[in-house]
Amino acid sequence: MKTFEELGVSADICRAIYELGFVNPMPVQEEVIPYLLSGDADVVALAQTGTGKTAAFGLPVIQKLDVDQRVPQSLILCPTRELCLQIAGDLKDYSKYVEGVHVLPVYGGSSIESQIRSLKQGVHIVVATPGRLLDLMRRDKVSLANIKNVVMDEADEMLDMGFSEDLNAILEAVPETRNTLMFSATMNKEIEKIAKNYLHDAKEITIGRKNESTHNVNHVYYCVHAKDKYETLKRIVDYHPNIYAIIFCRTRIETQEIADKLMQDGYNADSLHGELSQAARDLVMQKFRLRHLQLLVATDVAARGLDVDDLTHVINYGLPDDIEYYTHRSGRTGRAGKTGTSIAIINLREKGKMRNIEKVIGHEFQPGEMPTRQQICKKQLMKSIDNLEKVQVNEEEINEFMPEVYRKLDWLSKEDVLKRVVSTAFNRFLDYYRNRPEIEIDNGRERNKGKEGKEGKAGKRSRNRVAEEGFSRLFINLGRTDRLNPKALMSLVNEHIHGKVEIGRIDVMQNFSFFEVREDDADRVVRFLNGQNYKNRAITVEFSDPGQDGEKPKKTEGKGRSERKSDKRGRDRKEERPTRENRRSARDNDKEVMKQLREIKAAKKAAKSKPSREERGYTKPRGRKDDWMQFFMQDNELKGNAPDLNEEGWAKKSKKK
Repeated sequence: MKTFEELGVSADICRAIYELGFVNPMPVQEEVIPYLLSGDADVVALAQTGTGKTAAFGLPVIQKLDVDQRVPQSLILCPTRELCLQIAGDLKDYSKYVEGVHVLPVYGGSSIESQIRSLKQGVHIVVATPGRLLDLMRRDKVSLANIKNVVMDEADEMLDMGFSEDLNAILEAVPETRNTLMFSATMNKEIEKIAKNYLHDAKEITIGRKNESTHNVNHVYYCVHAKDKYETLKRIVDYHPNIYAIIFCRTRIETQEIADKLMQDGYNADSLHGELSQAARDLVMQKFRLRHLQLLVATDVAARGLDVDDLTHVINYGLPDDIEYYTHRSGRTGRAGKTGTSIAIINLREKGKMRNIEKVIGHEFQPGEMPTRQQICKKQLMKSIDNLEKVQVNEEEINEFMPEVYRKLDWLSKEDVLKRVVSTAFNRFLDYYRNRPEIEIDNGRERNKGKEGKEGKAGKRSRNRVAEEGFSRLFINLGRTDRLNPKALMSLVNEHIHGKVEIGRIDVMQNFSFFEVREDDADRVVRFLNGQNYKNRAITVEFSDPGQDGEKPKKTEGKGRSERKSDKRGRDRKEERPTRENRRSARDNDKEVMKQLREIKAAKKAAKSKPSREERGYTKPRGRKDDWMQFFMQDNELKGNAPDLNEEGWAKKSKKK
């Protein structure tokens, strides 16, 4: 294994990184650092998050600086404010013993005026988010004329966040003679397009396979019913008392709901999503980095840039739609040579998505064993004992109180004291899990229920069913056509039969039905129901064929008598063929019912009929017609003397004016 000196790293930089705990270069550093130090070249490096990419491009960038020229010489672009601050902090640590190096983080959510003042004072390396850098470029406050190296870290995430146009604008503004370094965890078409347009003869360096997950991560899944997902999450957390994890959710609403539930249940958790203000996000992430939070519930976008090396678990509360998102999620654990676990809590519908992820990342998910109540309580008990062992005792401060404590606890034995101390922290889990049912793993077997018991070459069920042991199977001439259902049948039995009657299996067919009752009640049910009416139809109840033969019924396979629900579409069950006597009796009853219905219809028709108008004495047509001829057909004679038209006032011609 090579050393950093053998890779060509300068003594001042080696001194700084050794103080940071660096021992030997990681695979991506062995590949990238010598290539970048050897000359001017473009690079596309594919490596997972947490594999040492920052040092891979940061050490050569610092070593190739001209410290005497206090102008921006290297530009590093990253997707989020958090990652921007982290990279800038790492570069400052690497250049601790390189005098005169100035690194400036430029990002949104902070005062742009202070960033402009720092740019005027002169910097060598600018670490920026695309949006804020474009803002400074439009204001003509930053000069990119002397940029020699452009690094795009987490390029795939920047494209996912919609920075494609911003990146194009920035890359067009830097000199064409610059070197371009693109670092990404995954390779997609957008990455290839940018590499083709802005990189020249780029060398592709791949650590592992493209889009592959790190080998230090174990992939585990729990397939449960949707209603049990939160309980499964709690059991996983309780079974790992020292867990330090990010829980990824698909939406902001789900993220906040899960975080609120965990906090209400006493867990040290908080949420991180896009609806939080920048100050609230900074506070949550700072608490999580300092391990003041044990669980962080986050969305994919909000968690970008959160770089924590000691995560023990990544929990997927449902799988993402984009496989690349899963690669980024799982890459947050198992970093810096450590091992980690990526857990997926899924339902049966997500198994296909899980198989697609397996093909891309090159790893197989292992089914997780659901922790039992006893296992969880044992783990928590051992955790309480470990905490008790690690308690630091301040002898000087506590000595003056101990005599009173001894007198107070004098009546308790040593064993009793230990039990009470341990139970102080342990009782919460005992009380919670005491009566909790075990969570059932959803393996899809229930969906195949009822497929067993098939017989014959064609796999068909027997057309004739027999009653369950201790029951008699009865035929009734009512079915779905008569709007009969199991509830209506049970109401019918309760209405006409006194006393309790236990009803077993009910099979409602289209025109008739079968139901089972206790052998002791069968005769009584047949006797009291026969001849009754159901919606104007006479009821006929008879023993089904197996009961008439007097043979002891065999226990049927498949569904028990307590199951009332038939298959939704009736695919797995064919209607039972009634006996000849049943069919004849049903036809006779149908004929009788149809005759009665015809008579009722005729009686109603007769009741509605009434005598005509002529029979009731009317001779004139109904209503009144307006006859305009009446004004001309009458004898219009003048009455009295005829007027003298020559008199004054009759049609006298007026004089012209």
